Amino acid sequence: MHTLEPGAISALILAGGRGSRMGGVDKGLQNFNGLPLALHTLMRLRAQQGGLIGEVMINANRNLAAYESFGAPVWPDTLADYAGPLAGFLTGLEHCETPWLLTVPCDTPLFPLDLAARLAEAAAREDAEIAMAAAPEEDGRVRAQPVFCLLRVELLESLNRFTHEGGRKIDRWTAQHRTALVPFDRADDDPRAFFNANTLAELRALEAR
Repeated sequence: MHTLEPGAISALILAGGRGSRMGGVDKGLQNFNGLPLALHTLMRLRAQQGGLIGEVMINANRNLAAYESFGAPVWPDTLADYAGPLAGFLTGLEHCETPWLLTVPCDTPLFPLDLAARLAEAAAREDAEIAMAAAPEEDGRVRAQPVFCLLRVELLESLNRFTHEGGRKIDRWTAQHRTALVPFDRADDDPRAFFNANTLAELRALEAR
């Protein structure tokens, strides 16, 4: 099992994107089964097995009051112009007061309840700086899910340098560090767990399933 102490992880909900493929709407505030997507994510993080997660934060760049109403600290990107998920990672690491930061996007409301525990276990076992989820996709291949990352807080300096040099791709940054890839492909793992809704039609289809 994992060797991290209870509360050793802060979690960050990534809700700072433009929502371009949803027509520019604020994705985290779109309803899924009657509740905003970001609120589903928040509740699922607070229900994580093992008690590893202490504080949960939200990274958002608009409608800040709406996100604050969920009862979690809200932090906008420190990089300008919607610089992508790494801008959220950077913001989270800057405000993280625990040894580890877990990042989760706001548009994947069925992610595993043992996500934190399994990433923490792999990070400890492999002495990794980053543990990243991987999951089977429709073609059957297991692929990395790079926005589901457990990061050592000491990576702040590295990420700050990478982003300020113009780096924006998660995999190019994580390739610089010891990364454990954690497959979520057990027989009892939900095959839809990492399905993300990029469009309103995909969101409705996920609800229907």
